[in-house]
Amino acid sequence: MKFGYFTLTDNPEGYGEERRDPNQVITNLVEQAVYAEELGFNSVWVPEHHFGLFGVLPSPSMLLAHVAGRTKRIQLAPATVLLPTNHPIRMAEDYALLDVLSNGRSLFSAGRGYDKREYDAFEVDFNNSREIFFEQLDIIQKAWREGTFSFSGKYYNIPEVTLVPHPVQEPYPPIYVASFSAPSLERAAEMGENVIFAPFAATMVFGSVHNAVAQFHELSQKHGYEGKNARCSYFLNVCESKADVEATKERMLKYFRGLVPAFPSDPATAPPHIRYFVDIVKRLQSMRTTDLSEQTIIVGDADYCVETLKKVEESGVEEVIIYFDFGGLGHTETIASMERFAKHVLPHFHANAATALA
Repeated sequence: MKFGYFTLTDNPEGYGEERRDPNQVITNLVEQAVYAEELGFNSVWVPEHHFGLFGVLPSPSMLLAHVAGRTKRIQLAPATVLLPTNHPIRMAEDYALLDVLSNGRSLFSAGRGYDKREYDAFEVDFNNSREIFFEQLDIIQKAWREGTFSFSGKYYNIPEVTLVPHPVQEPYPPIYVASFSAPSLERAAEMGENVIFAPFAATMVFGSVHNAVAQFHELSQKHGYEGKNARCSYFLNVCESKADVEATKERMLKYFRGLVPAFPSDPATAPPHIRYFVDIVKRLQSMRTTDLSEQTIIVGDADYCVETLKKVEESGVEEVIIYFDFGGLGHTETIASMERFAKHVLPHFHANAATALA
């Protein structure tokens, strides 16, 4: 199993006086992403969020292109493109260009998101996000496969155009569908693409990450696709004391409190296809540190982290992307957390991992 660096640049209004300067968060993110390659991580995953409602990075492709110029090996991925608020041809162009600039190191991950406030600002119908999203994915697949193409659908009618440039990777960069629900999982498998899970949501919907991965592989094979991959994200901190463990869990709850306003919480107004978030909100609002489990956060000493990740590996997950700086963790502390992971955990999964601290 491989490991990636991941962040959502969380900095919501709910953090109050502890909110960080957004410009500095982005600058720090670049340094962390570049350092991730030096530490032996396989990939870098950065978000798309708008208006400072939760995160602070509006254009993952721009930041990843900058990181591409400062790195040589690490894979570069959005986590994830908020596809319905973007035009699919523009996204096909942007990530084809990233693939060229990085010499074939780009991945493409897209999702529907969950924050209606972002949809409203871009004048996109939140209630139709699922239909819009999968039509857009069809367009991106077609653009990358065919180069010169046209498309006629419910939301997009595209005359014959030619995609320039074409991605370096053949037939195109791996596509990961952010899956929070069974219908999304089914559709991703039907399209022959990969998936990326949030373990907390996967546990709520499928019972466990193991079940989610197994169901995805079964569905992929049903639709005639072999070798499709699943990745997942985890909040993680390798700790050196019980006090550190408790402080990390408190930071996790802080993150959840900041996240809740972005989720649909009213069953009367939440679209049916995203109503499961109402249950997630209820759980997050009542959560205490004692409720946090390894299905959401991996926090403890190095042995515990290795043992828990070995269980994740057994589920068939291809890669875990790790969120270090959740809850407003500072840059220096984030670097230290990355270093502890690289030194004490990564070698147990990568026999030849090149770490700065070996």
